[in-house]
Amino acid sequence: MMALPGAIRAYHDLLTDELALESQGQLDDQLRRRGLYFGERPLCTVLRPRFLTPEQYNYLRRAIRPLLRAFDKISRAAILDADFRRQFGLFDWEEELIQIDPGFYSHTPLTRLDAFFVTANNELRFTEYNAEVPAASAYNDVLTEVFYGLPVMGEFLKQYVVRPLPTRHSVLHVLLDAYRQWGGQDKPQIAILDWREVPTQSEFELFIQYFQSQGYDCLIVDPRDVEYRNGRLYCGDFHINLIYKRVLITELIERGGLDHPVVQAVRDHAVCMVNPFRCKILYKKTSLAVLSDERNAHLFNEAELTAIHTHIPWTRRVEERKTLYGGLPVDLVPFILKYKDQLVLKPNDDYGGRGIVLGWQTNTSGWEKAVAEALKTPHIVQERVIIPTEPYPSIVDGRLQIYDRMLDTAPFIFHGDYVDGCLTRLSTDPLLNVSAGGGSSVPTFVIEKRE
Repeated sequence: MMALPGAIRAYHDLLTDELALESQGQLDDQLRRRGLYFGERPLCTVLRPRFLTPEQYNYLRRAIRPLLRAFDKISRAAILDADFRRQFGLFDWEEELIQIDPGFYSHTPLTRLDAFFVTANNELRFTEYNAEVPAASAYNDVLTEVFYGLPVMGEFLKQYVVRPLPTRHSVLHVLLDAYRQWGGQDKPQIAILDWREVPTQSEFELFIQYFQSQGYDCLIVDPRDVEYRNGRLYCGDFHINLIYKRVLITELIERGGLDHPVVQAVRDHAVCMVNPFRCKILYKKTSLAVLSDERNAHLFNEAELTAIHTHIPWTRRVEERKTLYGGLPVDLVPFILKYKDQLVLKPNDDYGGRGIVLGWQTNTSGWEKAVAEALKTPHIVQERVIIPTEPYPSIVDGRLQIYDRMLDTAPFIFHGDYVDGCLTRLSTDPLLNVSAGGGSSVPTFVIEKRE
């Protein structure tokens, strides 16, 4: 079995000042040429991609399968049982939307699990399930191409086999599979749906290029520009029958209401939308609380329970109740107040790191205030997990520097069933979220030493 630290050192040893500057120049040029920016910020600011050994990647894939079955169980149980569904903290308008049958089987065909993976001992802990609009698949694919072309990678390839983990093709296959299940007979006309001012617009362009290269008509469509007329959804003269939904459901309803043309068309089975409104159930942060709560253990088989206990940190919805921690009964709110240095508070329905309070970075009065707020609006409390670090090289003021950065591991999931590909984000901030205003994305490669 290959040792990952040795491969990382081998890559860094290749970075002479001359080769590092040449590689950085090419990276900067390619980021501009390919539109690899999140708003005004370049997606990648370091000179090394993320490496995983085949054993580590296979462990990641295997570990997730039983968790996905468990997530699917609670989502289906929530549709059928209003009492059970209350654990998720859905709003009234969400309750209405999840009753709409999407026309295909999976509630979450395109998702991403966000985790921290300490590869030295295979400690893998999933802290969020991005079940609504997982971004960065196309960015990741094109960053992979960019890194393959860097001068330093040319030298590294002489020593190591470097395998990419592309995902754009899987996104397309999931969309087409849902469309066929929905009843689509002809080639779909695809709309990538989101507000025109969002910072991920450049990724939509990359998807357009890919979908068109595969022979599919596609437009980037702002929800404000659609019409529902004569039983069809249109943007201008473009008839939309398949939506790749990147707009957040909450924002769509806040701006357009429950009678928005997209909602009407989905309700009338006039358009296929991926992900469907039912993805909202698992998008809620409380989905991890539902998984890890002892009250729901009866729903899962032995393999699923083992995966939950191993890979889902202790998570509870913030409320006045008694529960178990480490197998022992605790009074939840006093427990949260007492052990802030081991806990995180997260709003039930938000993204980009917004509203998250890290107990170990908060003083006592600030934590008490945050807990009081969490009791008023749906929040979860989650046990602190270990955040791994790895050394990454970058050019700072014209000189090569290598220093440790925190990193996450966010595998892409397709058909709600299996892992294919992985997003990696780096940061010096524990939130590790590019959309929160910091950090860097890097492509992930599976590597092996050449014989």
